[in-house]
Amino acid sequence: MPKQHMITRTEKIRQTPIWQQQFANAIQDIDELLQLIGLDADQLDLSKEANNHFSLRITREYVARIRPGDAHDPLLKQILPVAAETRPVQQFVSDPVGDHLAHVAEGVLHKYNGRALLLTTGACPIHCRYCFRRHFPYAEANAARDDWSEALAYLQAHNDIHEVILSGGDPLTLTDSRLSRLVKKLEKISHIKTLRVHTRMPVVLPQRVCADLLAWLRPSRLQTVVVLHCNHPQEIDAEVRQACALLKAAGITLLNQAVLLKGINDDVAVLKDLSLGLFDAGVLPYYLHMLDPVDGAAHFDVEQASARALVEDLQTELPGYLVPRLVRELAGRQSKTPI
Repeated sequence: MPKQHMITRTEKIRQTPIWQQQFANAIQDIDELLQLIGLDADQLDLSKEANNHFSLRITREYVARIRPGDAHDPLLKQILPVAAETRPVQQFVSDPVGDHLAHVAEGVLHKYNGRALLLTTGACPIHCRYCFRRHFPYAEANAARDDWSEALAYLQAHNDIHEVILSGGDPLTLTDSRLSRLVKKLEKISHIKTLRVHTRMPVVLPQRVCADLLAWLRPSRLQTVVVLHCNHPQEIDAEVRQACALLKAAGITLLNQAVLLKGINDDVAVLKDLSLGLFDAGVLPYYLHMLDPVDGAAHFDVEQASARALVEDLQTELPGYLVPRLVRELAGRQSKTPI
């Protein structure tokens, strides 16, 4: 009988998802950024010290929306480390919203009744210069340690918690397999009804909204809400609209939280275009945050009276459902404070 040759089974090669390649390829060098946007260092108030304290990081997809040669571009201002960050300003501190006091278990922040926030990671696709967690000690608050065991035990023990908020960093920098396992564990806690995901990824890296992401978001028994962070209408392009459309088609509620930033969006026309652009993409404006007084971000601050006037003017331009609520987060309060 002739000898039969067996076909050797080969291991299936799993390619790295495109979004992970793009995330890893983010720009972290100031000189490279300046070359891409056609600006010289002497046109900007750059600071190596600011970059050493909080390093530049930005996706190439976001940089492509920056106007070349424009030193005052509103997207550029959000990411560029400048000398103003190094000047101490009274009442601008490292923990402006009381995260440390609210840290009740490994990576769990419990500030408000009925909901808790899970710090899934310290990684972000973009380092926004006004970030209120730019000084947060993520290494000391690693919820993922021991497969989320301490965080999940806390959530299980508190049956008054009905909503879990995935935050960070940006939770969507984690792989879909890891997020899927986490959500399955959350689904087993019967008193949790709502999953909220706070993310900038669909805005700064829209390719992150892929089939694998939708595969674990869509079938969850939890009511799922994705809260985006978009500050300026220039951030919304065709790819961002497509990413939002995919989330919307999966039955996900889409909201947006913007931060009011001096010289970037403290203008009625800009805020109007932002709300209209978000709505066109299937996203409802939710909050317009006053700047959290974090050390290094004072140059973005808008006076409260000016902020109120902006929103009052915006109310005359838009229907009520497109006017975000102007709020401030104050450490120790049981909710956001309306302005």
